[in-house]
Amino acid sequence: MKKTKKQKVLKSLLYIVLILYAIITFYPFLWAVAASFKPLSEITSGSMSLISKHFTTEQYQYLFSPKSGSMFVTWFFNSMIVSVIGTAINVFLNTMAGYSLARLSFPGRKQFYYGILAMMMVPAQVLLIPNYLIVKNLGMLDTFWALILPAAINIGNIFMMRQFFLSFPKDVEEAARIDGLSRVGTFFRIVMPLAKPSIATQAVFVFMGFWNNFLAPMLYMHTPSKFTLTLGLQVLQSADQGGQMWNRVMAASILTIIPIIILYILFNGYFLQGVRMDGEK
Repeated sequence: MKKTKKQKVLKSLLYIVLILYAIITFYPFLWAVAASFKPLSEITSGSMSLISKHFTTEQYQYLFSPKSGSMFVTWFFNSMIVSVIGTAINVFLNTMAGYSLARLSFPGRKQFYYGILAMMMVPAQVLLIPNYLIVKNLGMLDTFWALILPAAINIGNIFMMRQFFLSFPKDVEEAARIDGLSRVGTFFRIVMPLAKPSIATQAVFVFMGFWNNFLAPMLYMHTPSKFTLTLGLQVLQSADQGGQMWNRVMAASILTIIPIIILYILFNGYFLQGVRMDGEK
């Protein structure tokens, strides 16, 4: 009985600590949402209240109104185009590369695999100047391809897909081959549909990488109409000479994270399966 009571007390304390941690972690997000509906004077007054005394949707109207001169909608669609196309290319190439390293036998496969692992240790900052020079020489500066092609593959995701396919049952592929499917047909019609959990997992991470990327747009994009949201948010912060419009920045920031939330909700089931990497499916 004493042991049971002690366990209950410890469990209650654990829940209290977790609830407090959740509140501390989630409060800044709630404040940002509340600040987007507040006038600037109320924000600069130092009030930390989540309830606005003068509720307004003025900043959201500004962001979506063509008359205001805001380019937020353009930036949003730019980010969506880059993220969707980049994710599709990335997932396709990563999956094919992982399958090749796990299933196909070709000269130098092990050396190629170890070379890929070695490349994971190279800091991304080291490649900034070489990537910029390549993009410039190819004439892709200030185009969406400058954001997509240099990030067309992800070594970490190639490794993840290889590990998944190593645990993938060969009997399924052999049965497909007996039924007359080629290697390519087996990959597209059998392997990829059964690899949905892992594919969805990498799709979520890849999309987030493209959507939240700030460094690449800052390096390659120069025309404001071609900016992505991350670069556009910086423009919003520095656009007002009389002071930063924090309520406008908060409104834009909240709108920026909505696609990520929707994506996670849509892929949540696949995402949880893929993270386990147990190969049961």
